[in-house]
Amino acid sequence: MKKFYVGACTLCTLVGLSAQEVLWQKDIKSSTQDFLSQVTTTIDQQYLITGSSIQTGSLPFDSAQGKQPQGTGKQNNGYDFHLVKLNQQGEQVWEKYFSGQNHDYLSASVATQEGGFLIAGTSYSGKGLDKKEDSKGGSDIWLVRLNEFGDELWQKTLGSASDEEARSVIQTTDFGFFVAGNVQNSSKGYGSKDVLIIKLDKDGKILSEAVLGGKGLDEVEKIIPTRDGGALLGIYSRSNAVQSKMSNVQSTGSTNTPDTRHFTSVQKSSDNFGEGDYWIVKLDKSGKVEWEKNFGGKGDDHLRTMALTSAGYLIGGESRSERSGNKTVGIEEGTDLWLISLNERGEEMWQKSYNFGNRDILMGTSVLHSADDKTSKGILLGGYTQAEGPSTGSGTSANDETFWMLYLDQDGNEQWRKHVKGESRKKEERLSDIKLNRDGSIILAGTSAEELGKENWKIVKLGDSQINKLIEKQDIKIYPNPVSDYAYVEIGFEFKEADILLYDMGGRQLQSLKTKNKVTKINTQNLVQGAYLVTIKTDTNKTANAKLIKK
Repeated sequence: MKKFYVGACTLCTLVGLSAQEVLWQKDIKSSTQDFLSQVTTTIDQQYLITGSSIQTGSLPFDSAQGKQPQGTGKQNNGYDFHLVKLNQQGEQVWEKYFSGQNHDYLSASVATQEGGFLIAGTSYSGKGLDKKEDSKGGSDIWLVRLNEFGDELWQKTLGSASDEEARSVIQTTDFGFFVAGNVQNSSKGYGSKDVLIIKLDKDGKILSEAVLGGKGLDEVEKIIPTRDGGALLGIYSRSNAVQSKMSNVQSTGSTNTPDTRHFTSVQKSSDNFGEGDYWIVKLDKSGKVEWEKNFGGKGDDHLRTMALTSAGYLIGGESRSERSGNKTVGIEEGTDLWLISLNERGEEMWQKSYNFGNRDILMGTSVLHSADDKTSKGILLGGYTQAEGPSTGSGTSANDETFWMLYLDQDGNEQWRKHVKGESRKKEERLSDIKLNRDGSIILAGTSAEELGKENWKIVKLGDSQINKLIEKQDIKIYPNPVSDYAYVEIGFEFKEADILLYDMGGRQLQSLKTKNKVTKINTQNLVQGAYLVTIKTDTNKTANAKLIKK
């Protein structure tokens, strides 16, 4: 993939209120049909952009090592995992490819609490190139654990004789992982496609597996961590309950693997209201089902995204259903956005519908929380709109195929909406992900197609004065605190350059480093147990102090 990074102001136009300011834009140019899956925000507020690309140029060779660098990929004429890490200013930190001998599609990533990443995708490759394990049959789930520099720590291939696909991944409070995906026509499932949930420890050892489904098609779209160490699954369901006299949960020991694990099959116990429903499943920290809920009207309702709120959960997607089933809001035109707020028991608190025109597709949700995390102050939605008919038809809108943002208060009431356009209306622009940063800035990531089959990656960072006013800032914040090996120092006020100074309690300076970043990582490995003082001094003559505890 050939890359060109371009300044933002000439390429991006904001339509609507003037609260947003384009801070930077990065375009990653391509000569093939590349796919962008998501943007992952790291603990120090950098950005990992992930997707799938076909490598088209010559690859670098490390003459010092006499071999190709690990994780840069090898030419295979198929899709590879593609990762680009950007710093807070939008400058490239590193770029990596992970390649099998066939097509491999990267679909999910999570920033780990230790500072690295776990990436997950669907692999059609056997052993070879960067892939170290044989195929299990059909398509498999391929996991790669990385450090913060993109170097591989371990990898796993998960699957069976059936076709598996990866969709979403989270890290749990015990530093392990939940991987959510789908499996087709499984002998352990119930329908044509079922949900597959795998629990792993921090080293990739499988702890448990579960297949969930009804008599039809069920596809997991999203998994998010819950406050109690469990997880919430968001599933697009086109199936009814399994009519069976058997127990709802069946467990069987696994004898064909050295991993210590148990396998569970979970039958869907609720019927759909219509053609397609939102199916929400709450798991405890071990992966067992605590409760499940169905939401839908008589038409097709497709769940896309979820987020954690102070009171519970926010569920969002697109709806073609009028008021029916347990859907209490109608639609205005084509496909509308449908948002549901649930408490932690899965009980509905409110639901709302929003329309941009034609077919509205919701791709990402971020919730703005108070400093004490006890209240949700706002909701940011991102997506794009497609014309229902041909793109050249008379029913198209000037805002079709452009990124849009919708900002709501904590009760779902619209505050403002915005379109982010490209330089030419000939481009098809589709948002893949949106993230709201702790400083009130916004990251939008998606694709921009100048012509069919050539999807460029487009990353835009916006500053928002309205959201910025809602952010409760501290002059200096240190996390985690107490700390073991590394701490992150976050500066709450504006500056261009700052000094971070670390003192012991006797006033002896131990560390000094300069930064231009709002969040900076410091090494605390060599500190002995006890209390220390972190001091910030900026070029604007502002200072701040905070205590750091080494455990």
